[in-house]
Amino acid sequence: MLFSWRGGPGARLRLLSLLFLAAWEAGSGQVRYLVPEEAPHGTFVGRIAQDLGLELAELVPRLFRMASKGGGDLLEVNLQNGILFVNSRIDREELCGRSLECSIHLEVIVERPLQVFHVEVEVKDINDNPPVFPESEKRIIIAESRPPETRFPLDGASDADIGVNSALTYQVYPNDYFTLDPQNSREQTSSLSLVLRKSLDREEIQEHNLLLTASDGGKPELTGTVQLLITILDVNDNAPEFDQLIYKVRMLESAFNGTLVIKLNATDPDDGTNADIIYSFRRPVSPAVLYAFSINSDSGEIRTKGKLDFEERKLYEISVEAIDKGNIPMAGHCTILVEIVDVNDNAPEITITSLALPIQENAQVGTVIALISVSDRDSGANGQVTCSLTPHVPFKLVSTFKNYYSLVLDGTLDRESVASYELVVSARDGGSPSLWATARVSVEVGDVNDNAPVFAQPEYTVFVKENNAPGCHIFTVSARDADAQENARVAYSLVERRVGERALSSYVSVHAESGQVFALQPLDREELELLQFRVSARDAGAPPLGSNVTLQVFVLDENDNAPALLPPPPPSPWPQRVARWVGAGQVVAKVRAVDADSGYNAWLSYELQEEEAAAPGGARSAFRVGLYTGEISTTRALDEADAARQRLLVLVKDHGEPALTATATASSRLVVGPAAAAAEAALVDVHVYLVVAICAVSSLLVLTLLVYTALRCSAPRGEGACVPGPARLVCSSAVGSWASSPRRRRQRVCSGEGPPKADLMAFSPSLPPCLNSAEGTGEIEAGSEQLKEVSSSSMFPNWFSA
Repeated sequence: MLFSWRGGPGARLRLLSLLFLAAWEAGSGQVRYLVPEEAPHGTFVGRIAQDLGLELAELVPRLFRMASKGGGDLLEVNLQNGILFVNSRIDREELCGRSLECSIHLEVIVERPLQVFHVEVEVKDINDNPPVFPESEKRIIIAESRPPETRFPLDGASDADIGVNSALTYQVYPNDYFTLDPQNSREQTSSLSLVLRKSLDREEIQEHNLLLTASDGGKPELTGTVQLLITILDVNDNAPEFDQLIYKVRMLESAFNGTLVIKLNATDPDDGTNADIIYSFRRPVSPAVLYAFSINSDSGEIRTKGKLDFEERKLYEISVEAIDKGNIPMAGHCTILVEIVDVNDNAPEITITSLALPIQENAQVGTVIALISVSDRDSGANGQVTCSLTPHVPFKLVSTFKNYYSLVLDGTLDRESVASYELVVSARDGGSPSLWATARVSVEVGDVNDNAPVFAQPEYTVFVKENNAPGCHIFTVSARDADAQENARVAYSLVERRVGERALSSYVSVHAESGQVFALQPLDREELELLQFRVSARDAGAPPLGSNVTLQVFVLDENDNAPALLPPPPPSPWPQRVARWVGAGQVVAKVRAVDADSGYNAWLSYELQEEEAAAPGGARSAFRVGLYTGEISTTRALDEADAARQRLLVLVKDHGEPALTATATASSRLVVGPAAAAAEAALVDVHVYLVVAICAVSSLLVLTLLVYTALRCSAPRGEGACVPGPARLVCSSAVGSWASSPRRRRQRVCSGEGPPKADLMAFSPSLPPCLNSAEGTGEIEAGSEQLKEVSSSSMFPNWFSA
């Protein structure tokens, strides 16, 4: 039959209230059950889930588990119905020995949230052990002179059970001469004596053979027997006697070997050898007594010889007999009760029963991290333990039950500052001097996604040569995330937008894992000087966090455009006519060319081909070309020996590596007479026009600079639109040769910090459109009436702006 103890009705309600309140607020509680020993497997003990206030459906999700302190797997819980049942054989005597109280202490732990309950299962004794005598046969020598009512001590039987199951009654038969006299003292020691009822006559009966039976009080009753063999002697009729039947002694467990416990003194009224006494432990002697004590057979001194341990044995019962040396030895008996006094010789023990690790860095204050229990084998103040924690911040210890503590969070955590904590739990008892023990607890802080990826710079500037190979690597962005694992895994992507009429992704791409930026197509500086875009870095956390970085990709110029020739301005006739009377150094024509490149790649030089540099017949050539202006002028005065038709081959070359070239053929016809006079008059008019033009253009230049400066200062910031621009003129040399850079569809990417930037800027009067071909040949014929056309490059200096 099973019992579930909760006291009376009022006590039961109060206990249930306390149990539920403690379970919710402190995470601990206590329930008490009763189960008999030797109960078969599966025996019902109690509805533990219901008694602890737990729902059956939450036992498995909350990781319901049960631990037994010293009880092994004697009890188990069915997680389907929440019933506590007997799992294996329970032997109360093996579990608790002779202790009057025998309980199995269970610790029930559930998580989410973490709670601990304490359950006590009392094991009820049953009568499963019969009385046992220390010997199966006992020999007793009795002198015939012993008078009636003489007592002879016997070794009583022992019963491993307790209570009524160990209450023994004795019977001896046949009992014509002897009877039994059991006596129980207040020290719960049994003294069994065989009492002589009438005088013995050795000549009538020399030996008595008796059967001593011990019966316990259990139901059914169990018995044990011992054979008593009594020999009757006709000699020494006085036995030694002690002044007390029971001696009580207190000994410290720290006593050294050889410490005197007691000095016994027995007296014998006989004379001579019949009064000489020998002291000894009465057989049988328990191994514990033989290990801990020794007795001097002559003096009766009992001393310690082994280490005493209060935690192993608190009381020793030593039976001593004093035997005289008469022909018929007689013995006296006494019992010494040695009580062991506890000293503080055991340090506390710390047990960490549950750890909820790692703890997230965003955990709330009061979160339970670990359950800690302490114990001390000593008793009294020596076994009272207090716990402390170092360091204290950001954790603390909270007492939940006797000798049970919870390690809880007492502050905020930041994994990026401190990734783990090494805590030391110290336990100190109340002894003098006190003993202590420590246990280390490693608390790892779990990461949460609270840090966004961060770039080393908010903006990067990249220079890439034009005509790059498709898919070439131009830059690598890298962002660092202070979080860990998935929260620190960064993925890169483009912040998509449009560059003119095309999507940004048609120009560049970024590798999601490495952050490498690739150019998807060859870049043409003549179409796109600056490509500005943003790259986004996002981590893999939930929710993900991200940041952006700006890349400014400047396209560097390469010499990939040959000079392009410009046609002469109308209404120049073909071929041009030159008066024969023109003197040395007179400009008769001009070759004009432009280069779509910039910088040195667009800086043009002009020269005559070698075969044209010399006149026929080895005479010196009558013409030369300006190295940087392209102006064709006479080297000497023309005469009748010069051919009427002149053809000059001009080579136009840029300063790139390698240099690109174009050739132009200039033809002229030498004329005399009115045409020459007209040419001279036209030249005078041209000089006048040049003076007027210089003044006008100078004024326009100053006005343009003022307007540009005003617009530059008042231009709003944050412009980010990308608009196509017109063709731009550049000055390719310091001498003054003008070049125009045609761009059919040119894109300018503007940053958000100011107006567009250019690497080369120039101001010039209007020029005619450029040739589309990179290389061409044209004829220039000069006449005196067409010399009004003068190269504008000789009128204005070069302007460069980075």
